[in-house]
Parts: sequence; C-alpha cells; structure tokens
Amino acid sequence: MIPLGSLRISRRFLRVWRRNLLVYRRIWKVNFLPPILEPLFYLLAFGVGLGSFIETISHRGAVVPYVAFIAPALLSINMMYNAFFENTYASFVRMYYQKTFDAMLATPLSLEEVITGEIMWGATKSLIATALMLSVVGAFGLVRWPEGLLILPVAFLGGFAFGCLGMIFTGLLSSIDLFNLPIFLFITPMFLFSGTFFPVESLPPWAQSLTVVFPLTHLVTLTRGLCLGLPTGADWWSVAYLAAFSAVTFPAALLVMRRRLIK
Repeated sequence: MIPLGSLRISRRFLRVWRRNLLVYRRIWKVNFLPPILEPLFYLLAFGVGLGSFIETISHRGAVVPYVAFIAPALLSINMMYNAFFENTYASFVRMYYQKTFDAMLATPLSLEEVITGEIMWGATKSLIATALMLSVVGAFGLVRWPEGLLILPVAFLGGFAFGCLGMIFTGLLSSIDLFNLPIFLFITPMFLFSGTFFPVESLPPWAQSLTVVFPLTHLVTLTRGLCLGLPTGADWWSVAYLAAFSAVTFPAALLVMRRRLIK
C-alpha cells in the first residue's frame, strides 16, 4: 500500500476534474436524459406493476408504500452506476484508447493527481446525476424535505467509494471487455441483494452477514432513511463504513494505476 505521506497530490488534480467537466458540458443533453428518464421507467414498472401486488412494506417500524421503499434504492443504484462506470469504461477509454492520461502525465501533473482528478470527477458525476434524479423522485412526493437534501453529500461519498473501486479494476484489467467480470461478480449481486428491492432482513442469516460487506447496502440504508424521514443513530455506522471503504480503496487505486502506467 502507498504510504499516505508519500502521495504527491496537490490542488492541481482539479485541472483533471475541470477537463472532464468541460467534456461533460459539451454533451450535457445526452448526460441529463438517463437520470431523468430512468426513475420514471422504474417507478412506473415497480410502482404501477409490482406495486399492485406489494402495496406496503415495513421499514424501521413504519409501514410505507412499496414504491416509496424502492425509490431511495433507485437513487443509490444511480450513485453506484455513475461513479463505477465512469471510472471503469470511461477512464479506461481515456487511458488506453485516447491516450489522455499520457498527455496529462507529460505536464507537471503527477500520476496521483491525474487519478485523484478522475475519481473526484466520478464522484461529481454521481452527485450531478443524483441531483437530477432526486428532483424527479421528489416530484412524485417520495422524498421528505429538508432531510432529502442530505442525500447529495451522501451521493458524493458513495460516488467516491465506487469510483475508487472502479479505478482499481481499471488498473488491474488488461482489456475493456473484461469489465464484464466485476460487473457480474460484484455490481450485480449488490444490485440485487443490498436491500434494494426487498428488506435485507428477509434474507437468511448468513446472507444478511454478507450484505453488511456490500458498500451499496450502506448507501441504500442512508438514502432510504433520509428519503422517508426515518434516520437513526445507526446510520452513522454506514457513513463510517463508506468512509473507511474509501480510505482503503483510494490508495489501492493509486497503487494499481501506478503499476499500470509507470513502467
């Protein structure tokens, strides 16, 4: 692991972040559509379709409509997808095909600043997409205000955690086609079993213990508590877990990317 004291990171990483922001702004119409349309499709499918079979569900001692139960999960999945895919597929394209990383490393930017800028952009993209999606979900009356505003910093924290995880795979995998493996082995199980579409408590005890390891479980817990206005002191455990997860995966991402790029 890289000692934190040896990291060469300054505010110059913002140059990398700003470069990605400028590219994002050029195609903003395309980037804005998925966070706006995706919740509409999911809410219609689950709220109108599945919701007719499961009208209510118990959560933290309260009975809530099923559509209100899954809406925060959709926000959390959106946080995960935006950061993870940005720092896998998009970062890999910039690194391997476009040679953008090589160009940036030819400047005074250090490798750590380039990778930090990439991860911070993944977290920012997660935040932007969440803000857009939150406005749609809120329009359906599925967010309690003002508690719902706290979902935005949660989105950045979750985006940073999944951005670091994605960057690790970018440094480890030799081909863009191999990203199907972490998606199948890590992302899909979290998508299904992190308390997204049904309570974790309905799983067998051994599976419940396993879901505690999933960062998405903690992201869903935080987001759902804020959306429903049912936060508890135990939510700080989820904040601590995501922070600790990031503290481990961030230097790991820098390490594997250094091994990948510095020959």
